[in-house]
Amino acid sequence: MIDAQSVPTVTLNDATEMPVIGLGTWELRGEDAVTAVRTAIDLGYRHIDTAALYKNEQEVGRAIHDAIASGDVTRDELFITTKAWNDMHGADKVQRAFQDSLTRLGLDYVDCYMVHWPCPQKGLYVETFESVAKLQGLGQLRSVAVANFHPEVLEEVTRETGIAPAVNQVELHPGFSQPDQREVHRKLGVITEAWSPLGRGESLSEPTVVAIAKNHGKSPAQVILRWLVQLECSVVPKSAHPDRQRENIDIFDFELNEEELKALTALDETGGRLFPDPREWPGLKG
Repeated sequence: MIDAQSVPTVTLNDATEMPVIGLGTWELRGEDAVTAVRTAIDLGYRHIDTAALYKNEQEVGRAIHDAIASGDVTRDELFITTKAWNDMHGADKVQRAFQDSLTRLGLDYVDCYMVHWPCPQKGLYVETFESVAKLQGLGQLRSVAVANFHPEVLEEVTRETGIAPAVNQVELHPGFSQPDQREVHRKLGVITEAWSPLGRGESLSEPTVVAIAKNHGKSPAQVILRWLVQLECSVVPKSAHPDRQRENIDIFDFELNEEELKALTALDETGGRLFPDPREWPGLKG
């Protein structure tokens, strides 16, 4: 177990504090999801990431309520993120989606609500984000955020609404460190959050990663997550396995030097995007 107090937080642009590492729950379903979230809380995780798409909000909520009822954590100590799916774009639809997520989670509020993908071909991302922002003052939502918003739409949303999202959760891993995207975030005051920070798993056997891990007596996964945190990103690695959950959060007792950071970032030269490009996906069908 890691002392939850030892996990650093980052201050969002709305003054909310968010732990820099959270548990991703994509593809965790049913009792596996309940157990994974409950175990993660026991191990010191206080940041849990879910979404309507994941179809596990109810199970995530059950784990949260069990942890609170057991006295292991208070609601105020947790940072819960969920997301609106692509079929709920539009001012009215996204507000309904938000309420549905709250109901499934069984919570009075969520800490962060994201528009999951911009779906630029639909042209509703500004309207959708603005509608989410209106929820912030009603006591049910602390931070308004987005995911997979490439620089053009991120800048447009900020310009049109006057509100910079607190977080943009994007694909980020060895071979795809997105320096231009991160620079836009820095200028706008948006926190970069990495989904799929370990890629598809191939990064764990990458020679550069393995060599650095050996130097520090750490695992390749720990080196990758530490690299991202030192790039000033938050991370939400997914795992249902207690040993890997413990390993992933145990990254705050060592630092990578400048040479190591540069070597990991240089993997961009032979890497690239592994998942759909938000400029194109899902088109009009999402």
